[in-house]
Amino acid sequence: MNLPFLPRSGADSLPKGVSKPTWVVLDIAGDYPALNPGTPLAALLSRQETLEALTARLERLADASWLHGVLLRFGQYSGGLSTSASLRAAFQRLSQHKRTVAWLPTISMPALLAASGAQEVAAPESAEINVLGLGMEITYLGELLRKHGIAFENLRIREYKSALTRFSDAEMDPYNREQLTALLDSMERQWVQELAEARGVSEPQAQAWLDRPLSSAAAAQQAGMLDRVAYEDELIGPASRPLEAVLDLLKPAAQGGRKGGRVAIVPVIGNIVTGKSRNNPLPLLGGRTAGSDTVVAALKRAKQDKQTRAIVLYVDSGGGSALASDLIWREVRTSEKPVVAVMGAVAASGGYYVLAHAQQVIASPYTITGSIGVVSGKPVLEEFNRRQGLNPEGVARRDQALMYSGARPFNDTERGYVERSIMEVYDRFTLRVAEGRGLTQTRVDELGRGRIWSGADALELGLVDGLGDLQTGIERACELAGLPYDAPTWTATPARHGPLPEFAQQAADQAAQLSFQLPRPQERVLMWLDTELTIR
Repeated sequence: MNLPFLPRSGADSLPKGVSKPTWVVLDIAGDYPALNPGTPLAALLSRQETLEALTARLERLADASWLHGVLLRFGQYSGGLSTSASLRAAFQRLSQHKRTVAWLPTISMPALLAASGAQEVAAPESAEINVLGLGMEITYLGELLRKHGIAFENLRIREYKSALTRFSDAEMDPYNREQLTALLDSMERQWVQELAEARGVSEPQAQAWLDRPLSSAAAAQQAGMLDRVAYEDELIGPASRPLEAVLDLLKPAAQGGRKGGRVAIVPVIGNIVTGKSRNNPLPLLGGRTAGSDTVVAALKRAKQDKQTRAIVLYVDSGGGSALASDLIWREVRTSEKPVVAVMGAVAASGGYYVLAHAQQVIASPYTITGSIGVVSGKPVLEEFNRRQGLNPEGVARRDQALMYSGARPFNDTERGYVERSIMEVYDRFTLRVAEGRGLTQTRVDELGRGRIWSGADALELGLVDGLGDLQTGIERACELAGLPYDAPTWTATPARHGPLPEFAQQAADQAAQLSFQLPRPQERVLMWLDTELTIR
């Protein structure tokens, strides 16, 4: 691990054969969403660097003859563990061609995982070290809501399905505690294994970093977590910016010719809903959603495109509407072109449903997946209305016509109807998975029951076919289609229709995506959680 560092003293100390070293400094900051926006206008409006764009830049740097090394300067990096695993793989590929140094002023478990793909890892003496293990925290609102006269109907299949429990319950139930504990255990084991391999230490030694947390950069170096304690200007030597370097970075990346075929990427990102996709920047107003109309249209376009030989379905979603999930699943199921599914940070519940019939399924070891189950419910404002002097009155031909009103709870007949309907959805869900994954429906029920799994555990259970990231999925798609690994890719979007020029239609689409779509109360929901959990 301890390669010689390039000092600032000049050419006398350069490695043999290097007369004029050139370094590139890359700022690693933000959370790195996986894919570039699907349209040029969306790309122009986006200020986030994506994992796809960074990976393309690293590939260009790997081929640059003028380049000696790359300093990966971690700033306000906020990517999760699955993103960090993808960055680690990309940095490892670069390290096979160029000297790489990662510099971490703040050391967290995700940042250290990503940085471990570099040949050397360094930090300043004053580095903040937050390698403390993984944890989750959920705030339960049940007691608070009841104090204000609000109850919550929570009908679920089955015991591990926790999507609405933070509203209906006052505390975590033992089933949710069990599955979250198992999830964190799996992720932590994977982290220890990967860091031990990358840092050249034993797994017990890497485990000790978590068991006995380190509090200084000097201690981290002594424990094998770091190669060197140094400030940024002590890491790399003299640099130059030759014209060749500028031209290399500006020219388009070389890909295989389109005549041989290409691979379409279809994203399913955010809550799965009926209708069109939305992209509200405020999470409280819906955040990003994957609309079944938009995703199905994108899949149809990819299936009809004559140059497309295979499709990669990229899923980063905790689920959503059972109806929308089934419509997307159907489009995948009927594809004559091979479909490879790639899971992002989360591909659970409806996010698993949509990919059940892909020819191959790739997950990150840190992906949250599974949650094969169904939930339905509603808030009950009966007591709240009484306290506030509100008196909703309805008129209906049948009592059940207003069963989803929040003014009263379900009666026994209505509750039986909802339970029967979500059981039908669950049976259909488990059948889809059984057929797609080559399992019995009984076995899928055993793995289902609303329970979540890590990607690593899902591989052992047969819910996924391999571990990797989007790049891995593209390679599998190329193999299935008989294409070279450098075959071009494109992000499939719905075909354009209407009188507007394409750029104007894109502007209209972007404006429309900023609206907020309220869920329908009667929707049967395939969700892992009603809110995002942060794994610290």
